[in-house]
Formats: sequence, C-alpha cells, structure tokens
Amino acid sequence: MDANVALGSQLASGGDMKCTLVRISLLIVFAVELSLTSVSSRAESRCPVNVPDMHPRLVAGALLVIPAKVNGAGPYNFMVDTGSQLNVVDPSLASELHLKSQAQVGLVATASAQEASVGILDSLQVGSHVILRPIAAIQDLGPIQAADPRIRGILGENFLGHFDLLIDYSHNLLCLDEGKAMESTIRGQRIPLVISSNPEGNVPFSDRLVISVNLIDIGTQPVLLQIDSGSDGVILFPGSRVLDSLLRRARLHGVDQGKAQRAFAVLPPQDLRLGSRTVRKVPCVTPTRGVLNGPVHEEDGVLATVLFGRVYISHSNRFIVFDLR
Repeated sequence: MDANVALGSQLASGGDMKCTLVRISLLIVFAVELSLTSVSSRAESRCPVNVPDMHPRLVAGALLVIPAKVNGAGPYNFMVDTGSQLNVVDPSLASELHLKSQAQVGLVATASAQEASVGILDSLQVGSHVILRPIAAIQDLGPIQAADPRIRGILGENFLGHFDLLIDYSHNLLCLDEGKAMESTIRGQRIPLVISSNPEGNVPFSDRLVISVNLIDIGTQPVLLQIDSGSDGVILFPGSRVLDSLLRRARLHGVDQGKAQRAFAVLPPQDLRLGSRTVRKVPCVTPTRGVLNGPVHEEDGVLATVLFGRVYISHSNRFIVFDLR
C-alpha cells in the first residue's frame, strides 16, 4: 500500500502517530564552507524526450526552489529536498490554507529530533504534475528562510518519489518524469539505492534515498549516505561508525545559524569512491553540539546533489547516476 494512503487511513481513523520518526532535512546551507561544484553556466537546456522543463531558482548556491500550488492556491516557493521524507509547509502557510493538524510525528534532522504536527493536503501541484491528498508536516522553516524568506514549504520524497528526477545544475534544469521516459536516454554508471530498514514502530512514509560509498581514508568499509538536495556537502552524522579516525584530524568550527547555531567539526576533505569513480577532496563536516542528545541515524551521513553537475534519480527502478555526460 502507498505510504500516503496508509498514513491517511490511520489519520482518518484517529490513529496515534506520536511514535513515528520521519527523516527531514532542514539543513542549513554552508555555501562558503562547503561548495565544491562551481556552476559557471546558467544557459537553459531542455528535459529529455519532451518531459516538461522546470528552471528552479538556486538559493545560497545549493537550494533548488520552484513554484508549487497547494490546494489550488498559490503558487508558493517550495524547496526541492530529496533528504526529506515528508512535504513541509511553514505555520503561516498552514494557517492561510486552514490546514488542520491530525497527528504528531517525530521529525529527525541532522543533530536533533522534535515533534511536529501533520495534516493531509487536498492537492500539491508542480507544473502539470498533481499529487492528491499528500501528507505534509507543519514545521518552522526559519533556518531555510534565513537564506530566502520567500520559501514557504518543502517538496519531500512523498511528492518527489512519484517521479524519476533529473537535476542539472549546470543548465538550471529540473525534470520530473512519471512515465520513465527519460531512463532510456540516461548514460553513466547506475549506482543502486540501498534498501533501508525502518526501525520498529516507524511508518515508512517513503523510502530514503541511500547509497553505499567508500571514503578512501578509512579503506574499504562501506559508508551509507543519504542523497540530499537540501544541503551542499557531505555531513557525517554524530555517532557514525566512520567518524573516529576522521575526527582526530578535525578542528572545531562554529557556524552562525541564528537561533539554531551549532558547532561543527570540519573534517579533512575526503576522496569519495562512488561506484567505479573517485571524487577528490570532498568537503565534510559533522555536528558536535548536542551530540549526546542527538537522534540515532541508520545512515552515516548525507551526500549533497549540488556536488555534481547533474544527477538522475530513478525512484521507479531504485538507482542513481551522477555527472551524466
């Protein structure tokens, strides 16, 4: 059963969702610290095989922002975030839409976990693509709105997961394909997505996009990274099994995030092996403040899509291709 339908049934019947843990990004962009890909060309291109074109705004060097209609109203500025399992609307937009809270869920971010209300939208529309009755969390987007106060929500995986997705940063292009038409045009190594387990008691709203990679500094031990279009580097989670050897060479670095200020350990840049390719000198950080009370993550960290010129994500066949040529 579709996760939205399953949860919708539970919400409609008054099911208690307070124990549900849902991954959501809400990551602050460290554009100055972490940017690796220099996007020099903004010439617009076209999506393959007549898939409709979208040309997002790029905020703070990494965040993809596109117009979306909610319940037929709008459009509003929404951030495209493959690292979030749920769609999100900020409280002021929820109030405008008269969105009623129907349950509480636990939202797991990089170094924190908190509860948030969730409700069911009538519809969520991007271009000609419409998803009916998707789940949305009502959550303060202050950290993201610090980069752009016009952002009113997040398109998470319970919207994006209905499509195969092409992000082309070099041509300012975003393509959503619901018929797998683009797949035959894709060239490059197909890296399979890892099937992640959901801890007992969790509702699997949508599968997380996770791949297995290798950090050259720690040898052949696999590292699980979640594909994230809502950040701009590699962030290794507190408690990750791969951190010990890297932290010995790290330095503490404070990043001003306003009310959400945290300290991060800046790790030595890493050579990252993706399939048969090696990406050199990838910047990495790990949160250090609040580690003792931080959430437990199944993955070791996140890998930002903006580190690559183009990324293709096949939700239908569960693979990802980086840097298509």
